[in-house]
Amino acid sequence: MIDQQVPLRGDAARLPVRPRTGRFLVLAAVFICAACGLVYELELVALASYLIGDSVTQASVVLSVMVFAMGIGSLLAKRLRNRPAVGFGLIEAALALVGGSSALVLYASFAWLGESRYALVGFSLTIGVLIGAEIPLLMTLIQRVDRQDAGGAVADLFAADYVGALVGGLAFPFLLLPMYGQLTGALFTGAVNAAAGGALVLWLFRRDLSSRARWLLVLANVTVIALLATATVLVDDFERAARRAVYGDRVRVAVQTEVQEVVLTGEGRESLDLYLDGRLRVSARDEHRFHEALVHPAMRGRHGRVLILGGGDGLAAREVLRYEGVRAVTVVELDPAVTRLARTDPALSALNGHAYEDPRLRTVGGDAFDWLRAARGSYDVVVSDLPDPGITASTKLYSAEFYGLVGEAIAPGGRLVVHAGPVGVRPRSFWTAEASVRAGGLATRPYRVSGRLSGFAAGPDRVTDRAREPRDWGFVLASRRTVPPLALDPGAPELRSLGEGELRKASMAAERVRMRGQAPSTLVHPRYWEEP
Repeated sequence: MIDQQVPLRGDAARLPVRPRTGRFLVLAAVFICAACGLVYELELVALASYLIGDSVTQASVVLSVMVFAMGIGSLLAKRLRNRPAVGFGLIEAALALVGGSSALVLYASFAWLGESRYALVGFSLTIGVLIGAEIPLLMTLIQRVDRQDAGGAVADLFAADYVGALVGGLAFPFLLLPMYGQLTGALFTGAVNAAAGGALVLWLFRRDLSSRARWLLVLANVTVIALLATATVLVDDFERAARRAVYGDRVRVAVQTEVQEVVLTGEGRESLDLYLDGRLRVSARDEHRFHEALVHPAMRGRHGRVLILGGGDGLAAREVLRYEGVRAVTVVELDPAVTRLARTDPALSALNGHAYEDPRLRTVGGDAFDWLRAARGSYDVVVSDLPDPGITASTKLYSAEFYGLVGEAIAPGGRLVVHAGPVGVRPRSFWTAEASVRAGGLATRPYRVSGRLSGFAAGPDRVTDRAREPRDWGFVLASRRTVPPLALDPGAPELRSLGEGELRKASMAAERVRMRGQAPSTLVHPRYWEEP
């Protein structure tokens, strides 16, 4: 609640500057604090989406809890209106400490406890309460600085607040993340927040503070900034320790790209694991089984031109290039860091058979959806080697509209194969993907193949013992016309673990657990979600 009464002359603050200058300084503090507050919100959403998955759910939880908490904070701030300067200074110090350390604690809870949902809700609630308490106190302060009607004060205050939020919202993805990363970016934001709030109160309103209040604010702000600075110095050591807790002691490469975190563990090709955003994407122990099941059923028939969507690790391309009839392979990968590792890392390039050295292969960096909209030409085989379907940035790549675009890129008699996630663990998502392929105008034949490890097909699971339980892999083979029974091409190379007999059983294994009536996922109505 905002006190809209115009203060009396006797309530005016004793300022070291003219009232107009004081009013400008208060509005500048509002601007900075609003920018910092929005950075905290976006930091929680981004990190929660990375750690937990299902970005829509995490954004909804953070924003709804935070807005609710802001209302509580506004009510609680009424108790501080008699001492608004001291109250605002302490609230900003607390907000700087909580918001600045939120990413660090959230990541720590994920790394060592294996669960970050409770920490996410707790930080959303606490930050929301503190942000909500700012506005009533700032309203009181600005009216004490420069007498004006309540409507004008509210307009100025919220204008500065909204513009600050705009700047914070743009600074987070374009400045803080590229320059500092998630952890250091949050710590830096907290330090700016503490400095702005403390400077405003300790300088502009210093004549209204008692000696005890002044020393209390100095101690609080110095302590907060010292803690944030210490954490910033130690953040690299913290990241290494957290990474060991998550991935084990065999981390060899860890890169935070503009798209995701890429981690390689293991020394040689036989022990290599590739993690993308904390999910085990490739395990050398059984990746050959996954990629053989993904690629080879689709290679039966003409396969001169092949398009691979995703698959920047080069492992699907390795299987495709084993066919002598393949003339050209195009790999469309969103994250160039993955293809760069696949080319240059000794273990990964050995695992993919040095596919990127084959002159028949070319890579394209970019979003597969956008690339297909502008693509010209047709392909005999399209391999969709993408992460499991879910409410993420890649959801549109499992939509009916996307498969409609793929259908237009398939040559007459051509085939599409889709990695659609584990059938047993996430059956609704798998059959929604199959329904989406059909809605894109293609005939389908779903199939499932078991694996010794869940590996990269585990989807929402993280690096836990559960992520290494035996699971199955689900695929959808599709074409413009009826899809024939699963079989290998007469000219197929010798496979390590997949045979004709198992392929015949793979289709029946999927049909036995078919979920009928699943609606397709579309761009405006995504239907994927995380399943237990």
